[in-house]
Amino acid sequence: MSIRFLAGGACALALLASVCLTPAAAHPYDQYIRGRSFFGALFGPSIARMVVSYPTNQKAGTIVISSAQRRLYLVLGNGQALSYAIAVGAARYAWSGISQVTDKREWPDWTPPEEMRQRRPDLPRHMAGGPDNPMGARAIYLGASLYRIHGSNEPDKIGQAVSSGCIRLTNQDVIDLYNRVQIGATVIVQ
Repeated sequence: MSIRFLAGGACALALLASVCLTPAAAHPYDQYIRGRSFFGALFGPSIARMVVSYPTNQKAGTIVISSAQRRLYLVLGNGQALSYAIAVGAARYAWSGISQVTDKREWPDWTPPEEMRQRRPDLPRHMAGGPDNPMGARAIYLGASLYRIHGSNEPDKIGQAVSSGCIRLTNQDVIDLYNRVQIGATVIVQ
């Protein structure tokens, strides 16, 4: 009986360690990332990042955004893609088209465009990057547009149409995507 108790305790300790231990932060602010809750990560398959079957003619490294599905697909090749849950532009700010990744930044600063500040006069003129910045942990810049693929300090908004046109991911997911995507990659928004 004591052997079963010890084995059960060892399993519980291993599970706790795998959930609680995280790799060292790549950026000093990374320690402040707020993302999915423990239970949301365990029981929320609709938000989980996963490899999926994705037959396409697009080359590996291409990003395909399905606004209707609220998913971003990073084409891996061989009929597979990494699928990420996203938030998309609210109905009047939704868009589609083809662009390219032109820049990538960690904990980017944010300067709301004038038209956004007219709608929301409470917004700051400029906000330095950090845990409270709405751009989140990473930003992937799309062409010369004002649109970005970026993290979010509101992970509960993922899966909704709430932004002013940008594509939002949880901070954990945008860090993962940021590390995989190359400047020059094609981005298709549908």
